[in-house]
Amino acid sequence: MPESRLGQYQRIVILTGAGVSAESGIATFRDAGGLWENHDPMEIATPEAFARDPGLVYRFYNARREQLRNVDANPGHRAIARLQREFAGEVFLVTQNVDDLHERGGSEQVCHMHGELRAALCLHCGARHRTESSFDHATPCPDCAVSGGLRPDIVWFGEMPYHMQEIDVHLARCDLFISVGTSGQVYPAAGFVREALAAGADTIEINKDTSGVSTWFHQQRQGPSGELLPRLVEEILGAGA
Repeated sequence: MPESRLGQYQRIVILTGAGVSAESGIATFRDAGGLWENHDPMEIATPEAFARDPGLVYRFYNARREQLRNVDANPGHRAIARLQREFAGEVFLVTQNVDDLHERGGSEQVCHMHGELRAALCLHCGARHRTESSFDHATPCPDCAVSGGLRPDIVWFGEMPYHMQEIDVHLARCDLFISVGTSGQVYPAAGFVREALAAGADTIEINKDTSGVSTWFHQQRQGPSGELLPRLVEEILGAGA
């Protein structure tokens, strides 16, 4: 992919994963030490686990929500926000992360395909609401006032990610796709690079290591996203000036 093309793009899609948040001090879901309360975190994030032991699931997500109080956005988050503000074309940000660090880094548009830690979904009335506090089976829904129905507004394994139609529309029309800090193991996000390629887009991957889909990218840049993203953003904005 020639550097000279950086100034020709009009529609950019950026996908971010756990590696971006890890640089702010948030433990990644797959590499969080393996066990939490003697359970594999990946076995907690299912509807079946919630039905079997809701108390365990509440404690797990309450702890993750509390962790957000002790971290902040990093230069990678802020670089994406800068690109969204200053790029002459369109920048659509979709994240697999459930934290709010992109928003705290300055991004006004963030598509959370896997839900958000600071949100709750009521299984009784279907309402969603923002929350920074812990909650459990005894917490009443702010909308219907019924207890026992709130769950983390997180897309669990076996559930359909949010906003897929909107994401597919942007992938089908983008001319540059950038993937940052993703493992390339979780679908459908791992397939986004192929959708972008099918649309004729150039593709760039930023990651500390090779991912499960690195070979699909025109360009791979290995290293911390907090260092490499600001450089890439500077290149894109400089080329378009």
